[in-house]
Amino acid sequence: MSTLYDKLGGQPAIEQIVDELHKRIATDSLLNPIFAGTDMDKQRNHLVAFLSQIFEGPKQYAGRPMDKTHAGMNLQQPHFDAIAKHLGEAMAVRGESAEDTKAALERVTNMKGAILNK
Repeated sequence: MSTLYDKLGGQPAIEQIVDELHKRIATDSLLNPIFAGTDMDKQRNHLVAFLSQIFEGPKQYAGRPMDKTHAGMNLQQPHFDAIAKHLGEAMAVRGESAEDTKAALERVTNMKGAILNK
């Protein structure tokens, strides 16, 4: 049985999804202030590694745990919902199946407590 990472197309697919996600974040007035002053190349690399890992790909994420990364940012449910929406849309642009998109969003949702520090 192949992993979600493999079903999506591996590293190149995750990179394309993250690039599309970043485009959407940049135009979202709720989210773009959160990323002001962020080194987006570094953030991209961390997000690609993180998503690859939670989608059962290579264990290459070397960043801080989500709760530490997001500590003090006061992220709320609307922020999480917006990211999830944009992630789903980014996957749709790449032509990912509804089943694989749902699986990906479930894995991200499983991390919600750490992401929102709740």
